[in-house]
Amino acid sequence: MASEIKFGTDGWRGVIAWDFTFENVRRMAQALADYINENAPGEEGSKAPKIFVGYDRRFMSDLFAADIASIFRANKIDVTLSASPISSPVAACLSLSKCWMSIMVTASHNPANYNGIKIKLAGGSAPARVTKEVEELLDQNSVLLLYGQKADKKDVTDVYLKYVASHINAKKLKTFKGKVVMDYMYGAAAGYLEKFLPEKQVIALRAEHDPTFGGEQPEPVEKNLTELKKTVVAKKAALGVAFDGDGDRVALIDEKGTYLTPCVIAAVLCDYFIKHKKLDGKIVQTVSMGYLLKRIARKHEMLFEEVGVGFKNVAERMNLDDVAFGVEESGGFAWKGNLPDRDGLTVALAFLDIMAQTGKKASELCAEVAEEYGASVYMRRDLPLAKPVDKGVMAEKMRKKLPKKINGQRIAETLTFDGLKIIFENDEWLLLRPSGTEPLLRVYAETATKKGTQALLDFGEKLMAPYVK
Repeated sequence: MASEIKFGTDGWRGVIAWDFTFENVRRMAQALADYINENAPGEEGSKAPKIFVGYDRRFMSDLFAADIASIFRANKIDVTLSASPISSPVAACLSLSKCWMSIMVTASHNPANYNGIKIKLAGGSAPARVTKEVEELLDQNSVLLLYGQKADKKDVTDVYLKYVASHINAKKLKTFKGKVVMDYMYGAAAGYLEKFLPEKQVIALRAEHDPTFGGEQPEPVEKNLTELKKTVVAKKAALGVAFDGDGDRVALIDEKGTYLTPCVIAAVLCDYFIKHKKLDGKIVQTVSMGYLLKRIARKHEMLFEEVGVGFKNVAERMNLDDVAFGVEESGGFAWKGNLPDRDGLTVALAFLDIMAQTGKKASELCAEVAEEYGASVYMRRDLPLAKPVDKGVMAEKMRKKLPKKINGQRIAETLTFDGLKIIFENDEWLLLRPSGTEPLLRVYAETATKKGTQALLDFGEKLMAPYVK
């Protein structure tokens, strides 16, 4: 009996040799080929749409990608296969300018025993309606894999690097003289920052190719960045940067070795762009993000919207609406004029550009945001999921158990479209939801103090106890 294949928050992911197998990848490739041939517009004088297949540094990603490309060729699709590992933003960039669709073999920030497939359309993650159609095409046709049907290989990274270069102030960036500690977490974006800063200014950590990611999960969250924080302080660097396994997520460390939460990074970027680059439009964030952007939108009389977790939901709004700035909590940022997708390199360069333009340290930029919009202490706690749950049913059950006040704070509003988000009268909040990419329950909270945030996390963990392993 064939294994079930389902797209989660961003792509389909599975454990290698368990559910992410060559058989299942080929089934997925055939469904993608059928979708492409049914939906892609033909080029003038040809019915073959241009498709790109890329892959990261994970175990056997190159072999899985080669199979996908071979199946596309057998289905008479004009396909190009990457000649080397690339970051997901490279694939997204190709789908914006050179190809109708890009397929990326990656499991992003998941542990080393996982792999996966992402779909990129029009510069961003494919929306849910597309992935649903692909799922419906699974096993509708037999896999057409003709051995010897190898796709043409091409090094495409330069296309992406030129795109990024055209969207930054390279002249001003040259005036930045501080050192940057770059933690590549053994990921596919290794060496990218050195294309924009002199090598003597970049101290690279974990840049070599290691499919085991050194035994750690390649996710740029604080618990995985101990060495980066220590190195920033020891080397007296101006900034620390970390990318995840496929280079679309980013984390930043200030010159004091302090981890900057996505809420604070987003506020610094968005506030600067509005004030100095006249950025306008709607601000969109996932429901797992904090209150700083809401307050920025309120002050500048901009529209504000929360969407479900997963940057594909932000990207969809960016393609449909006049969105100024979009962000998700796991280190994904985008803004008007750039790719409507996460891009760790672009965010890092933008933050460095702000430091160069203002002459201020990273900690000073964050302090200014806190002074104007309020302090933000944002945390996430992950718990092992006992068994699969229905997100909507779980959220409704927990909502019915809520008291009128939590830790002395009166509840102002609850949202249940992606887990249960509890919002208090002072904008502080708590979110409870199962992960869409891993067998985990996630508890998020944000208040003005560390003590307050930890107290909310403790309450959320107790509320989720029936679902924890």
